[in-house]
Amino acid sequence: IDTAFLNKMGIQVGKDIIALENKIHKLAKTKFNIASPLQLKEVLFDKLKIPTEGLARTKTGISTAASELIKLQGEHKIVDHIIKFRELAKLKSTYLDALPKLVDSNNRIHTSFNQTVAATGRLSSSDPNLQNIPIRTELGQQIRKGFIAPKGFKLLSADYSHIELRIIASLANDKRMIDSFKKDEDIHSRTAAEINEVPLEKITKP
Repeated sequence: IDTAFLNKMGIQVGKDIIALENKIHKLAKTKFNIASPLQLKEVLFDKLKIPTEGLARTKTGISTAASELIKLQGEHKIVDHIIKFRELAKLKSTYLDALPKLVDSNNRIHTSFNQTVAATGRLSSSDPNLQNIPIRTELGQQIRKGFIAPKGFKLLSADYSHIELRIIASLANDKRMIDSFKKDEDIHSRTAAEINEVPLEKITKP
């Protein structure tokens, strides 16, 4: 990995986190620990009186989990800033700060691939987990640029296409599934077509 690149990103993201923290404190009109669920609840629901209808509850009261904060978007500007703050803080600590410390003398990073950990039977990655680096966010894409090949080499990305369904089709000797895979059709569209007894071309795309 390009440790200099990730370290530079880490410094910039650190500045962004501080800027967001200042915005959050200004909107809350008080300084508090944004990472503390208890203090966050007090600011959002007691001080700012943000509605709690529809929010999940925990043993300690109203949940401030990411899934619940998303429900509050549009209720107050502070919510968007908190969601962004959490995202940046997690990416910084999990990847930008941690990965450069895990390289060997050649700046290579080594993960462990486990065959018997995930309930689905798929390979899982640990120490460090390199399977959860976001790809949909701009910052996640930037972090991925920190993984580089040595001079004269290239990184190759490959993946199985519906490997479990292909195995099922083979084991069951399901003629329609096998035919669909051979034709390189979208297997989910083909399944919808068969269930609803309509032509494949009539199936709407997701």
